[in-house]
Amino acid sequence: MEQQAKVTSVDALENFRASLILFLSKAKPALEEVMHEVVRTRLWIENEQRSFWEREIKTRRRKLEQAQAELFSARISKLQEASAAQQMAVHHAQNAINAAEEKMRMLKKWNRELENRADPLVKQIEQLHGFLMNDMGRAVAFLAEAVKILQSYAEVSIGTRPVSAPLPDTENSSGTESSGESAPTIPKS
Repeated sequence: MEQQAKVTSVDALENFRASLILFLSKAKPALEEVMHEVVRTRLWIENEQRSFWEREIKTRRRKLEQAQAELFSARISKLQEASAAQQMAVHHAQNAINAAEEKMRMLKKWNRELENRADPLVKQIEQLHGFLMNDMGRAVAFLAEAVKILQSYAEVSIGTRPVSAPLPDTENSSGTESSGESAPTIPKS
């Protein structure tokens, strides 16, 4: 019974290794981009938007104070028409402050939601990234070594194929050797 592997081609294994390398070259940057995007969004909410709305609230409060001062001044001068316009300006400034404060509350809520929803997903992405970097890197190296071993095995088995040597036939009475095609016989005792 012949006990050798039938290695016909290692091209399929080499092609798979090349495809895996190509996949890794595309997957790693994509995962890194997702992680960076989460960080950028977090910084945008925590820093840029927070400071924008804090400045906006201060600006709107100054406008409200100015409108209230103008209303007070108009009331003192007892101008009915000016007083109505000033009251409308105060009302508009108060609405602007309320809208800005609502934006700030929403910003704080978004920050909590982002943390609660994104952190578990970011951890999974980091685990996948680690798997791709470590385990798949080792898999590529393993495949390269397997291709190398299989190629050397194929070269050895093709170059040194065993030749069947004729065995002496013990039951042949003429003393000549058999052609080697029949199996050797063991003498009976």
